[in-house]
Amino acid sequence: MKKYDYLVVGAGLYGAVFAHEVSKRGKSCLVIDKRNHVGGNIYCENIEGINVHKYGAHIFHTNDEEIWNYVNEFAEFNRFTNSPIANFNGEIYNLPFNMNTFNKLWGVITPQEAKDRIEEQKAILKNKKPENLEEQAISLVGTDIYEKLIKGYTEKQWGRSATELPPFIIKRLPVRFTYDNNYFNDRYQGIPIGGYNVIIENLLRNCDIRLNTNYFENREELDSLAKKVLFTGMIDEYYGYKYGVLEYRSLRFDTELLQQQNYQGNAVVNYTDRETPFTRIIEHKHFEFKTSESTVITREYPMEWKSGDEPYYPVLDEKNLDIYNKYKALGEKEETLIFGGRLGEYKYYDMHNIVRAAIEKVKEEFKN
Repeated sequence: MKKYDYLVVGAGLYGAVFAHEVSKRGKSCLVIDKRNHVGGNIYCENIEGINVHKYGAHIFHTNDEEIWNYVNEFAEFNRFTNSPIANFNGEIYNLPFNMNTFNKLWGVITPQEAKDRIEEQKAILKNKKPENLEEQAISLVGTDIYEKLIKGYTEKQWGRSATELPPFIIKRLPVRFTYDNNYFNDRYQGIPIGGYNVIIENLLRNCDIRLNTNYFENREELDSLAKKVLFTGMIDEYYGYKYGVLEYRSLRFDTELLQQQNYQGNAVVNYTDRETPFTRIIEHKHFEFKTSESTVITREYPMEWKSGDEPYYPVLDEKNLDIYNKYKALGEKEETLIFGGRLGEYKYYDMHNIVRAAIEKVKEEFKN
């Protein structure tokens, strides 16, 4: 007799939503995680009363009213609006690219003037089909925006020259001919009051939890405990890398407590020149409008991923997708095993899409 109906490997957002939904249906659930905390990459660490996004900034945004209402069952959200700025060698620009950006760049005032300037700069390509990321970006926004606000940031993010990167990485760029600094167009947006831990803890309140538990070191014992397994780790690792290793980009975070009230005046500042080694600085207190005598900042440094590093961004090129599809085919034959989340499905997920995907997976499981 199995002790649990489900073993959930990974206590991130996908695993937590899945565990909550099966618990609601009367099923027993054991949730494990190799880290010493639940929440996966949305975990917040409290430093001097400031909720620090330990694994990078997370801003919840969605147009899906059902999902917005769902997450609000587990926490109250504030009114935070993501309005990042770019710092290019000390010059400050608004993101996404909008009329404030264009006015700062060129002194233009009307949308038509801005459109004309972009079209004039795009002409350098002479309608050539873009063959790399640099040409793709110029075909969308012209040379000035590309040189100051895209090139350096992207090359740091991917660790290679923009001329060596495929054009599909930038399918589109958000360009607005309005004076609107809101990065997301979504109807709903905010940060949970008290941080994301509140949501995860409420989702998992009816589940058993084991932390500091490596699934692969205890696989036989853990599998014996449950009828079915939800695995949210790396699908290639699960299958012993038999078809090869899936590639990711990783990040290193350098977090610092400063004895000053306000370091940069904004939650997110991107550094878009090539020379600055980090891509952005997050000042966490601004996510929750915190007033205090100290502040916490985090610099983000993109890295090549290697085994043992935290995998953040899947490298979704043809080679990796071919490998993933082989693993996916194996997974589809499993009867007591489910793969889910960004590592289990090798895809980049925004948070609202993770919540939706986990809910839909449970509906599929229970045929309702």
